Amino acid sequence: MQRAVRATRLLTRDGRIPRPLRGLALFGLLPVPGPLDEAVLLLVAGLLWVFYRDELAAAWAQAA
Repeated sequence: MQRAVRATRLLTRDGRIPRPLRGLALFGLLPVPGPLDEAVLLLVAGLLWVFYRDELAAAWAQAA
């Protein structure tokens, strides 16, 4: 779980990812009660996996 949070933090600072998508990732990291933040993170993860696979893999490796 900690590795996923670190990778998400790295992706929010990555200039190759569009700003609105990085903003959604930051929103997903906020401690919002309820399932809203988890749903946003799942949406962001899906978009990153489909469109930004190389950047996602690099952040995951760097977070290790």
